[in-house]
Amino acid sequence: MIRVVLPHHLRKLAAVEGEVQLEIEGPATLASALDALEARYPVLCGTIRDHVTHQRRPFLRFFACLEDLSNQPPDAPLPAAVASGAEPLYVIGAMAGG
Repeated sequence: MIRVVLPHHLRKLAAVEGEVQLEIEGPATLASALDALEARYPVLCGTIRDHVTHQRRPFLRFFACLEDLSNQPPDAPLPAAVASGAEPLYVIGAMAGG
């Protein structure tokens, strides 16, 4: 089981409160976690990753175990604490301005 914490605007869109718990078959990677998230909440398709390229949308970042996973390959294994459900995977909305 993977625990995912979404930013407020995506929680509202998916109509969920708190963190989301997902069952993942096979290796726990960022791609498999996002695949499971989009399968369970189809309304999130295209909001976190591009529909075609599956690349991370601008202004969204992924964090787990105090590490920024945003630029890691999508098929890289998630930290063991995340794969076991002990720690959540955070999807964070970044801010920009000036």
